[in-house]
Amino acid sequence: MTSIIDSDQHLFEPRTLWVDHIDPAFRHAALSIVDDDLGYAWLTWRDHRLDIADVQIPGDTTRLGRHRQRCREQLPSEYRYDEILPPHYWDPSARAEHLAVMGLDEAVVFPNFGLLWERRLSGSLDALTANMTAWNRWCATVVTEGGGRLHPVAHLTLRDGQWLEAQLAFLSAAGVRLAMIAPAAVDGRPLSHHDHDPLWAAFVHHGITPVFHVADQPRILDDAFYTDPEENFVPVLESIFLWTAPAVAITDLIVNGTLARHPELRVGIVELSSIWVPQYLMMLDGGWEFTTALNGRPLVPLELRPSDYFRRQVRVSSFSYEQPARLTARAGDLFMCCSDFPHSEGTATPIDDYDRVGSDSREDAGLFHDNVDSLLMR
Repeated sequence: MTSIIDSDQHLFEPRTLWVDHIDPAFRHAALSIVDDDLGYAWLTWRDHRLDIADVQIPGDTTRLGRHRQRCREQLPSEYRYDEILPPHYWDPSARAEHLAVMGLDEAVVFPNFGLLWERRLSGSLDALTANMTAWNRWCATVVTEGGGRLHPVAHLTLRDGQWLEAQLAFLSAAGVRLAMIAPAAVDGRPLSHHDHDPLWAAFVHHGITPVFHVADQPRILDDAFYTDPEENFVPVLESIFLWTAPAVAITDLIVNGTLARHPELRVGIVELSSIWVPQYLMMLDGGWEFTTALNGRPLVPLELRPSDYFRRQVRVSSFSYEQPARLTARAGDLFMCCSDFPHSEGTATPIDDYDRVGSDSREDAGLFHDNVDSLLMR
């Protein structure tokens, strides 16, 4: 039987990861985790509190809300961060061993706190890339300490092409095969802009797959729509419209010819839901065909239908409750199993969850192995 690969887990960054791995010249701009007088741990940048550093438990989001409400009411924390953080949350070797408990053989591991700061550091490109570099250096150690069972996801931006290409070379040499990028415009340029073609070619050359993942990244909707209080963890719109940013980004890459120009480029879409994909593929072809007829020409001539590029080059994580077998019947073999472990909206029992909705890990090679493997370039 082929190995079972989880396409979406998270490793908690050690408190001093950024300070330990950042270039010395940027140590003053390193992220850190700092406790306050009431016992709450905070992800901090330049003495500014970005967000509470929660210890999450799969399936218990209410506990997070209670913890944050206590903080707002200036009540002491119910726990100390370091006292309840299990080793397999942050230690690569412990996580690799824990996979067997979950019925898994391998796992893709994204950052945990790295999902919270990209947009808020975007005003300082040097600080942004320095902290990304720190995480990426730690990823290299995860490859080794995970014993080949963990596949860490680097953190990159397309805003500095020279830095990006150097990072891709380093990551490739270290055995890192995936990298999270924002599904958003890059300093006013779409992802498909021809200036980015050398960067997409570099991803292919170094054997690294760009991945879209839920995170605090540049927004595609106007800020006016985000009416949440500043201290809210996740804006309501971001939760409801998880799929919007990756759908826009991948459409841009398809209809403007980027995937056609780079047929070996693969793109992953992770923790951004999957239930939208069948209808999206219908609208992708229908909208492209209609506007091509109406305008008398396409944006870029394409040899294939737009949906064919998606099916050829894009893979999407699908939670068990989205019933991926049903989605596969409608859209094709595009989907990957995922647990989001150890996040509160995730699960510690992914195989049981998929079994309950009719996805058999012994039979569905695409969902449990092949589609993740294609992103890992194996």
